[in-house]
Amino acid sequence: MKVLVADKFEKSGIEGLKAAGCDVIYEPDLKEDALTQAIAAGGADILVVRGTRVTAPMLEAGRLSLIVRAGAGYNTIDVAGASKRGIYVANCPGKNAIAVAELAFGLLLAIDRRIPDNVVELRGGAWNKQEYSKAQGLYGRTLVLLGVGSIGQEMIRRAAGFGMNVVIWSRRFNSQRRPLTDIEAREMGIDSVLRSIAIELAPTPAEAVSRGDIVSVHVALSPETKGLVNAALLAKMKPGTILINTARGEVVDYAALASAVKERGLRVGLDVYANEPASAAAPFADDLVGLPGVYGTHHIGASTDQAQEAIAAETVRIIRSYKETGRVPNVVNLARRTPATHMLVVRHRDRPGVLAHVFNHLRQASLNVQETENIVFEGAEAAVARINLDGEPPSSLCQKIKSENADVLDLQLVKLSVRKKQTGEPGDQEKF
Repeated sequence: MKVLVADKFEKSGIEGLKAAGCDVIYEPDLKEDALTQAIAAGGADILVVRGTRVTAPMLEAGRLSLIVRAGAGYNTIDVAGASKRGIYVANCPGKNAIAVAELAFGLLLAIDRRIPDNVVELRGGAWNKQEYSKAQGLYGRTLVLLGVGSIGQEMIRRAAGFGMNVVIWSRRFNSQRRPLTDIEAREMGIDSVLRSIAIELAPTPAEAVSRGDIVSVHVALSPETKGLVNAALLAKMKPGTILINTARGEVVDYAALASAVKERGLRVGLDVYANEPASAAAPFADDLVGLPGVYGTHHIGASTDQAQEAIAAETVRIIRSYKETGRVPNVVNLARRTPATHMLVVRHRDRPGVLAHVFNHLRQASLNVQETENIVFEGAEAAVARINLDGEPPSSLCQKIKSENADVLDLQLVKLSVRKKQTGEPGDQEKF
């Protein structure tokens, strides 16, 4: 299996892929047309990227069957295009959570104590203690988290260390206004902090930000979250609120944010931007980052040695699993619900041609197979095939499948109810 790594990647990851028996091509500077040509010419089965954009021409150029985003967000990959071509897309969620949370708190401290401005004046030969002695401090203040996945949970742990209270808005809590329960905190791995700080749920982003002194954004980019922090939401924040964005630039309306900085004194820490250059070193211009009270970093949230080693190890695990079992951990583009309406359950002898017999009859009836699995019993004498179909096979077809092959031992038809599709519970059954 040939793996093309088209981004900076840890040496341990390269060695891990080779140890797994992969043929590794390491070309970290490939971008755009050059990457498309490399995919076409090199015959790679798997593509590994970090921030490199993966476009439709790249997907169509060669024989890719898996793309691994060596990180969490995958908005730089044409996921819809990959799905149309049957290409798996997988990511490495949570492996950079600590690194991003550390940077978010670094930006927060830098804003509160104006550390970059201190450094600039000292380097310029000026001593200005009177000016830089002004700071509010973090203890006892309220941190609002928009999103509480792996990074948000790491933010809570660090907020507890600073003695900050926390307000959470997350779709997982279904618009509720109440304290976080002990059970929920335990499931998130933050139960120990409930003894020292208050953690409240807010039903909407607007209510959440209205209660905070600091707002930190940790939602994934999606059609629902694009522009989440807009002019209306910014208007709900108190004057002087600190806003931190280490998620994705497109989640925040930066034009509206610039106005809020000028008119209401919001202070801002950014690691992500909507107009980021494609390469690691390039000219960059954004009016927002030049405003007083706005501090920016270069999209480096995940760029610690610890995080990159963890991501490399997870990338190797994903590819090794795919190579050895055909299964892809962390896949992001499989259908949650297919058009299947019925499941055909075929108990059969484990003999050549039995499933071909079944599928041939289904093909003749123009029934499309949405999902299938074949489970073999101990001794490899018998098996059960579960075949999800996009329509109901007539009774006569089921009878033909059973009667025309002696190795078909039994056959059942299960109607897939909505609940069945969501939970795997059986619906109505008919036996033949």
